[in-house]
Amino acid sequence: MATFSIENIELKGVTCCVPSQIENNYDLDMSTQDIEKLIKSTGIKQRRIATEDVCTSDLSVEAAEDLIKNLEWNKNDIEILVFVSQTPDYVLPVTSTIIQDKLSLPKSTIAFDVPLGCSGYTYGLSIIASMMKSIGLKKGLLLAGDTISKMVSKKDKSTLPLFGDASSATALEFDASSEGIKFDLGSDGSGADSIIVKDGGYRNVINSKSFEMESISDGIERNSNQLVLNGMDVFSFGISQAPRTVNKLLKKFEIDKDLIDYFIFHQANMMMNKFIEKKLKLSSERVLYSLGEFGNTSSASIPITLVSHLNKQPILKDTNLLLCGFGVGLSWGTAQLNIQKDFKYNLIEK
Repeated sequence: MATFSIENIELKGVTCCVPSQIENNYDLDMSTQDIEKLIKSTGIKQRRIATEDVCTSDLSVEAAEDLIKNLEWNKNDIEILVFVSQTPDYVLPVTSTIIQDKLSLPKSTIAFDVPLGCSGYTYGLSIIASMMKSIGLKKGLLLAGDTISKMVSKKDKSTLPLFGDASSATALEFDASSEGIKFDLGSDGSGADSIIVKDGGYRNVINSKSFEMESISDGIERNSNQLVLNGMDVFSFGISQAPRTVNKLLKKFEIDKDLIDYFIFHQANMMMNKFIEKKLKLSSERVLYSLGEFGNTSSASIPITLVSHLNKQPILKDTNLLLCGFGVGLSWGTAQLNIQKDFKYNLIEK
């Protein structure tokens, strides 16, 4: 069943880590008119870009160390670590075990990777919460993020202005009094080509031709080892599937939409998300955004949006959240949960 509830697991805090380097979309090699049109439609003014020597795992370790310190957790109590990313350190081994070692977590820690993107945060929450509940784990870390700029062509105006780099660390803890988290998840692999890097796996192994640049159209030049994004397909998918999964979860659990304090959607682009807002008949002040400052940060977009908001408007009461990720796969995931007044959060740079 794709719509389900996991009781007694609570989010205790989130730290997000972004690179210090900023790329401004106003500085793109495009006409002023095209730049203004781009920013108006996407809402993205600037993005954080990792340097060549910084990987997603580095941002994740920084975020995790900060969160563990803020929560005053003993590292020996952390029993599971899940790393959600499409930009791992290596093809193998998994990056999660490398992070386990860098964080000096116990060797008894369960650690594995989940290679999901836009829906990765909500999927990741469901995976780690399910394991914690089913086998009786007390504390866990979900690390979710990407350095998508490393797979984007610098000569592709359809992708370059959209993606920023970031990662996040989320602390989850067993709490017998917690209502837990409710989920709706799904996938549609018939749209796999809509967001894809064609070479680099074992269907199309990297070869010399993988790096040959191809002119696709005016302002779009890339090779087979770089990201392909079919904007129209993704837009159509997003504005139809996101409202559908949200409504499915609300109906299944008889949740009053008006009792949700904040809705946080994957930060795809402003035009798409405003369509979703309209379809769900949401008031704009209850839908949070971080697009302007950070762009589309893939699996980190939901937590970075939450932390950005809390930095401006701290929690004064228990807060009801609905989170919805959708995109590459194609896949989607919606989660409803509460965070408490003592929820810890931070946004740091590396």
